[in-house]
Amino acid sequence: MHDESAGDFPYRTEYKKKSIRSYVIRAGRMTEGQRRAFDNYWGQYGLSLFGGQLDPRETFGREAPLVLEIGFGMGDSLLAMAAAEPDKDFIGIEVHPPGVGRLINNAGKAGIENLRVYMADAVDVLNDCIGDALLDRFQLYFPDPWHKKKHHKRRIVQPEFVCLIRSKLKAGGLLHMATDWENYAEHMLEVLEAEPQLENIAGSGNYSERPAFRPETKFERRGQRLGHGVWDLLYKAI
Repeated sequence: MHDESAGDFPYRTEYKKKSIRSYVIRAGRMTEGQRRAFDNYWGQYGLSLFGGQLDPRETFGREAPLVLEIGFGMGDSLLAMAAAEPDKDFIGIEVHPPGVGRLINNAGKAGIENLRVYMADAVDVLNDCIGDALLDRFQLYFPDPWHKKKHHKRRIVQPEFVCLIRSKLKAGGLLHMATDWENYAEHMLEVLEAEPQLENIAGSGNYSERPAFRPETKFERRGQRLGHGVWDLLYKAI
């Protein structure tokens, strides 16, 4: 477990040492509400990378379809999905404490019960905590595009990562990615099309329409007003 913020804040982003990461942990300023949220709600919503393999039935107290999202940012869309789909259980993974604090604060106040959170490296969580064929849906929305060519190796969407995600999906499970960077969309499409155990729902080489379950974000609407595109990719595990 590693320190990424100064002062007496005791909650730390969890990760294992690796040569290349797809993110940079930024200390960032937390509001008092976000800080208090950890004291008030982390015990209810928080999961640890070092807690071993997840047992969803034990964690949520029921059997239900399981959705996992990597990089939920400030958490607004993940919270909206959990509230809109109470028949499913949701797990979010995020490395930045302000977003985690905001999400668990809003979830706690709203009485959301079908949500849990890791504040940890996503690949570490996938390897150590998520069993094979456990997920009904996987979500990755607007990941860091690392738009400079020399940084493309840091993009989370790589063949090894997609293969790992595929192993965690049930047969028939859904993989959903979205980005507002056309170059990254093309890269995602190339990598996903090369995975033989995934089938493009929109047909080979095609992007999908935004599915109804993915909320449209303020950031996305602003981009559309400025003429920016958004590309959704939907694949089924076969």
